[in-house]
Amino acid sequence: MLGLLVAELLMQQFPHEREGPLSVRLHALVRMETCAEAAKAAGLDKQLILAPSEDRSGGRKKPAILGDVCEAVIAALYIDGGLKAARDFVVRYWQPMLNDAQADRDAKSVLQEWAQARALGIPVYRIAKQEGPAHAPRFTVEVRVEAHEPAVGEGPNLRAAEQSAARALMQRLSL
Repeated sequence: MLGLLVAELLMQQFPHEREGPLSVRLHALVRMETCAEAAKAAGLDKQLILAPSEDRSGGRKKPAILGDVCEAVIAALYIDGGLKAARDFVVRYWQPMLNDAQADRDAKSVLQEWAQARALGIPVYRIAKQEGPAHAPRFTVEVRVEAHEPAVGEGPNLRAAEQSAARALMQRLSL
């Protein structure tokens, strides 16, 4: 549902844009992190009913939880009020992000495209360290690109740590 509505928005906003750039924007706009931003903008983080332990561990700020909640609200709006209700929600909270969508491309994708364009292969990610309790882990990830020193990133989950490592390497490479 979200993909359909965002694609519709993009086609209206950028009617002459080519398929490739539109695809990049679409991907950026339906990512978990973007859904989490929309959830915060809609105030859904304040409406969550969480287990006390999840609330204490910062559940209201976790992109995975907020992203899932946002998609569930869109589905509920569709089921209860039809396509117009779901579309109104998506337009309200995604419209402000449409122009910035290309700039928000994830660091791993940008780094991979850069490396492949230079025939350096695909970046290789490796978990260097995992610490903390099961409910609040902390990952340290190293990324390597052929002929370049590796970079390290940290995050509360593997995906965030990989993104952090990719950003660190991109910063070092001045990308």
